[in-house]
Amino acid sequence: MSTPAVDLTRRTESPGPRFTPAEVEQFQRDGYVIVRALADAELRNRMLEATQDGLLKEVEPLEYEADMHYPGSPTSRESDGGRTIRRLKQAHSRNFAFTDWVQRPELTGRLQQLLGTPIIAPLAHHNCIMTKQPDFSSDTGWHQDIRYWSYARPELVSVWTALTPERPENGCLKLIPGSHTIVFDHTRLDEDLFLRSDVPENQTLIDNAITAELDPGDVLFFHCRTLHAADRNRTDTTKFSVVFTFRPGDNPPTTGTRSASLPELLIPAESIEPTTISVEENLQG
Repeated sequence: MSTPAVDLTRRTESPGPRFTPAEVEQFQRDGYVIVRALADAELRNRMLEATQDGLLKEVEPLEYEADMHYPGSPTSRESDGGRTIRRLKQAHSRNFAFTDWVQRPELTGRLQQLLGTPIIAPLAHHNCIMTKQPDFSSDTGWHQDIRYWSYARPELVSVWTALTPERPENGCLKLIPGSHTIVFDHTRLDEDLFLRSDVPENQTLIDNAITAELDPGDVLFFHCRTLHAADRNRTDTTKFSVVFTFRPGDNPPTTGTRSASLPELLIPAESIEPTTISVEENLQG
């Protein structure tokens, strides 16, 4: 199997409030785009401090590596490394720094280009801080985020913000360009809806993967159907990333599903501050 290419595209100028035409074209073609140094150091440090405090105090809600049963994870919460935290859930409610981030014009302006107005952040999906810790982190197989989500259309965008460096050795994301345009039948996926590496046509896709190396403040935008994966952290330093998902206003969650189980954050592009609304209000227009 070939080694994934590395996406090291760098922009030397400070990013403006919107994607360039070339970046929009890349997102449409590849299903992802990286904007370098989009999150400023002051805000990034506030998010990192809140994250480290939540990790130290084990502030619920949390997801443990042992709960996932992925390759490399502890076998149970009672086993060695069983209390290793994988995800700090409900980032929006943990510290205003996270709410501050999702309403920043440099973020919402780009989301408006992809999703239109209004922009809505479901709080039932992502809305979290991913931690990849040494020794007991796990490998995440190739998957699409939409696999367990329920919306009128598979049209959502995830925003992954690096709080610390992300490299292959500490488990940075890998992505398959153009995979958001492919419809996979059940024979190409396993029972948990991960891409099967033993299927030749899948392996051809995997051979074309890129690794999304990020520096602190870099932001990865990717389509909910873009295949991505990540290896475990093989360094001695924890990796932290903040992840939110956004949808257009005319793509509501399906009533009665997990996607409709929590309120959502409405972020009009013309507004300075977002307003929390219920899913039911959304469905009623």
